[in-house]
Amino acid sequence: MVDKNLNELDEFFSRPTRELGMIIGGSLSKGLEVKLNPDAPVEDVAVGRYVTIQGTQLKFFGMITDVILDSINPQIEKTPPDVSDPFLRAVYAGNSVFGRIHVSPMLVLDKNADEPRPVKTIPGHFAAVHVATEEDVNMVFGREDEAHFHIGEPLDMEDVHINLDLPRMVERSLGVFGKSGTGKSFLTRLLLAGVIQRRVAVSLIFDMHNDYGWEVQTEGRTKVKGLKQLFGSQVAIFTLDEESTRRRGVSPDATVVLDWAEIQPEDLETLRTTLNLSDQMIGAAYSLRREWGPGWIKRLLDANSVDLEELTANTTINRSSLDALSRRLERLTRFDFLRDSWKGDSAQRIIEYLEKGMSVVLEFGRYGNSLEAYILVANYLTRRIHRMYVERMERALGETGQEPRQLLIVIEEAHKFLDPQIARQTIFGTIARELRKYNVTLLIVDQRPSGIDEEVMSQIGTRVTALLDNERDINAVFTGVSGAGALREVLARLDTRQQALILGHAVPMPVVIHTRTYNTDFYAAMGFQETADLRSNREERVNLLRGEPEPGID
Repeated sequence: MVDKNLNELDEFFSRPTRELGMIIGGSLSKGLEVKLNPDAPVEDVAVGRYVTIQGTQLKFFGMITDVILDSINPQIEKTPPDVSDPFLRAVYAGNSVFGRIHVSPMLVLDKNADEPRPVKTIPGHFAAVHVATEEDVNMVFGREDEAHFHIGEPLDMEDVHINLDLPRMVERSLGVFGKSGTGKSFLTRLLLAGVIQRRVAVSLIFDMHNDYGWEVQTEGRTKVKGLKQLFGSQVAIFTLDEESTRRRGVSPDATVVLDWAEIQPEDLETLRTTLNLSDQMIGAAYSLRREWGPGWIKRLLDANSVDLEELTANTTINRSSLDALSRRLERLTRFDFLRDSWKGDSAQRIIEYLEKGMSVVLEFGRYGNSLEAYILVANYLTRRIHRMYVERMERALGETGQEPRQLLIVIEEAHKFLDPQIARQTIFGTIARELRKYNVTLLIVDQRPSGIDEEVMSQIGTRVTALLDNERDINAVFTGVSGAGALREVLARLDTRQQALILGHAVPMPVVIHTRTYNTDFYAAMGFQETADLRSNREERVNLLRGEPEPGID
C-alpha cells in the first residue's frame, strides 16, 4: 500500500501539464515575473487563476495577480510596425512583443510532506510555469469530507471543488464583505448551511431582513429555501414580530420579548450614533441606574417634572441631559417587543435551544427596517447569552460540567456594533478580541468593512469578500494580510455576482472562487427531502395566507 501511494505521488509530480511560460525574474516579497510562451495567448490567462512552477527540487503553487504586455524594444510602443500582413504579425508576436504575467507564489507542494508548506524560497530563472490541474488544486485544498465543505470552484475550473475547513473556520471570527447587491446573504447562507450540516457549531442568527429562516426571494423574484426548510428540526425560528412571521406563512418556535428592566446603559452605548446620544446623556444613564436600580428607564419615561426636580436636586445629574435622554429613549416605546415586568426569559429560551444543538434564526419582521431595534436586541441578547457561556465554560474548567457547544453569532450591519468609537464597549468587540476563549465567535456581514475597528478586523480569522469598489473598504479587508498588494488587483476584478476572494484561517492560501449555486442541486447535497412535516407546514402557510384558522385552533 505504501509503495502504491508513493508511486501515485511520483506520477503526480511528473505529470505533464500545459506550459504557459518561464520565470524571468522577481522576488519572494514582490512575486515572480513570467514570460508567456508564443503559443500561450494573453487572453487565455486571467488574474485569480492558479499555476504551478516546477523548480529543480520543489514544485510551487501560485496565483496569477497581473497580466502585462511587454516588448524587447521600447520604440515599438512609440512607432508600432505595420501588422496588416499576417506574416509580419507572426514574426513580431512572441519575439519582439510578448505577454508577461505576475505570479504570487503561495505554497510548496512537497511530495514528502503530508500537506503543502508555506513558501520560504522561490524557483530559479527559466523554471517552467504550468496551468494548475485538478490534482494540483485538490492537493492544496483537500477533498470534501466531514470537515471540509464545498463552497465553490476556482475560476475556469468547473469540475474542481474548493473546500473550506469548517472546524478551523468557526474557531475564530469570520467576515463576509461586499458591496450592496453582490450576494452577501447568499454567501452567508452557504456558509451557515455547511456549519449546520456538518454540526461543527450551533448558530444564533440575527436575521435583520428575514433572509435565513424559512424562505426568501431573490432579486429575480425566485423563491429559495431558508435554513429551516433545509434542516428542519436542526433549526428553530424565533421572532420579534409574530404577526409578520405568520403573515409570511411561517410558524415560529417562540416569540422574543425584552424587559425594560433588563436594558442597561451598556446597551445604550451601541445606540450612541443611532439615537444621537452625547457623553453627558450616557453618563446620566449610568447615574440613573445607580440611583433607581434596574427599572430606571421605565421610571424615567413615566417621571413628571416634580420627580425630575427632586432627582437633580439630590444628585449631580444635569437636568438638560436628563430631559434630552428621556426624549431619545421615548423613541424606543414604539417597539411592541419591549414589555414592563415581563416574567419570561427570551435569552434563556434561546440558550435551551442552542444547548440541544439547534441553531436559532431570530427574525425581526417589521422591525428589520429599524436599525435601533436591530442594534438594541442583538446587543441585549448577545450580552446575556455570552455571560451564560462564560459561566458554563468556567464550570467546565472546574470539571463540574461539559463545555458548551461552539456558538457562531451572525450579525449584519456589523460596523454599527464594531465602530472604533464603541467597539471596546460592546459585547461584540469583546467576543472578537477573545477569539474562541469561551467557545463563542462571530460571523459578521457588512458592506462597509472600513467602518469596523482595526483591532477587531485584525482578529477576523477567515474573510470571504465579494466585489468592493471603495478604496478604504478594500484596505480594511486586507488589514494584517501579507502580500495584500497583489491580492488587491484580484479583488478589484471580481464579477458582481457569485465570485468571492477567500483568505485566512479556513483555507491554506487565498483563493478566488465562483461560488456554489444555491438551487435544487444544493438542496439535495444538503440532504433535503420533502417530509410530511414540511408538507404540513406548507399547507398551514397556505391556510394562513387565505385567512383560514390553523388545524386544532378554535
